[in-house]
This record gives sequence, structure tokens and C-alpha cells, in this order.
Amino acid sequence: MLNARRIIRRLVWTVIILVVLAALALHFFLDGWIKNGVETFAPKLAGVDIKLDSVNLYLLTGSGTVKGLVVANPEGFKTPSAIQVGSSSIALKPASLMSDKIVVNSIKLLGPQITFETDLHKNNLSKLLDNIQAATGGGQEGKTEQPSSSKPSKKMQVDDFLIQGGKVHVSVSTMGGASGSVNLPEVHLTNLGTGPDGITPAELTKRVLQAIEKSAAQAASGVVADLAKGGIYIGKDPGNVAGSNNVDKVTKGIGDLLKKK
Repeated sequence: MLNARRIIRRLVWTVIILVVLAALALHFFLDGWIKNGVETFAPKLAGVDIKLDSVNLYLLTGSGTVKGLVVANPEGFKTPSAIQVGSSSIALKPASLMSDKIVVNSIKLLGPQITFETDLHKNNLSKLLDNIQAATGGGQEGKTEQPSSSKPSKKMQVDDFLIQGGKVHVSVSTMGGASGSVNLPEVHLTNLGTGPDGITPAELTKRVLQAIEKSAAQAASGVVADLAKGGIYIGKDPGNVAGSNNVDKVTKGIGDLLKKK
């Protein structure tokens, strides 16, 4: 009887150890799979290099962190990157990973560094959006398709997407590369893909980037006006200084940029 109990205990402990080892193996496999997926799929979507330092997702709790996200700038822009996020957190329902729709309770991007490079007619963030639109075939709102080169992906539901503590670094090419920084207003999106059809990763990316661009452009408008008032050279002509008339032109230019949102 005593031997039987010992055998049962050993079997129980063996099963527990195997389950833990399997969970750890799946954890590392899933982390690598997500990182590889982002660095492979996202550049096809946005048309720029995208890198991640690390992904850590804990299946038992559904919580995770993503560190070192860097989104490069589109071709034609001089600043080194469009978006940098040092740390972000995610909370999801683990069971949904095995279903047709992954349910994400929350995503938080903390302290992102956004570069808003503009010539007062276009900007780097709007170019990223154009690239996404082109890669997905110009689908209608809520109907964005995946890039033709990728396989159909799972749908998603994101209940809460929060971006806070960010900075917007403004660079104006028509002012000789004059620059300034301002706080990024909080961006808060809710109930993304809550319907039965969910939302694709491409559409989620598009919706988030649209919100970032709108918020960044609004924040940048004051910086651009202040740079113009400081007598910054506009364009290639050294005699073309941002005097009162040119300040009005600059203000109108950033106003026209905002009207496109």
C-alpha cells in the first residue's frame, strides 16, 4: 500500500514537471513566433523595416510585455525612425489563442517616441498609412484585407488600446530641418473588433496609426508655428526668412495638413 502511494506521488510529480516543461517550451516558442511574425509580416504591410527586441507572453495569466519596438521611416524622409516604443504591455485571454478570434483585453504603449517629419504638405506617418492602404488593396474601413503575399490570419478583438506618456519630435524639412518636441496627447481606443467578424491585424495597425498621426499632427502644429516665429529659414533660399508673412503661410500649411485628418 505504501509503495503504491509512493508510485502515485512520483507519477503526479512527474506529470507536474512535464506540464511545467511543456508550458515553458511553448512560452519560448510562442514568444519567438510572435517576434518573428511582427518582423516578417509588419514590414510587408508598412513598407519599412520594423524591429523588436523581445516578446514575453505568459500563457497561464495571459499577460505579456513587448520591448524595443522600432518602426523605420518611409523612403524619402531623413529622420532615422517614425516610432519607437521602449516598453508596452498586453493582457489577453489565453484560451482565445486556440480560437478563430484572439481576444485582447488591453494593450498599453508607454512613453512612445513619435517622429513627425513634414514639409507642410505631407508627413512620414501619413506615408506609412498610404503604404498600408496600398499593401491591403485599399479596402474600405473595417474591410481591410491582408497583404496578398501572406496567408489569411486570425481575427482579433482589442477591448482597450492606450498610448500614454509619449513625445512628438517635430522636424520640418521646409524650415531647413528645424525641430522641436512636445508631449503626445493620450490616445485611447476601445472596442476594436468586438463584432462577430473581429478585426484583422492589418486593420488594427491602420486604426492605431491613424489615431497616432491625428494626435501627433495636432500637437505638432504649435511647434511648427513657434519655429516659424523664431525666424527659421524656409526652403532653400537663404533670404526667405520666416517673417510675419511667412508665419501666416506656415500656419496655413499646418492647418491644411490637419484638415486632411
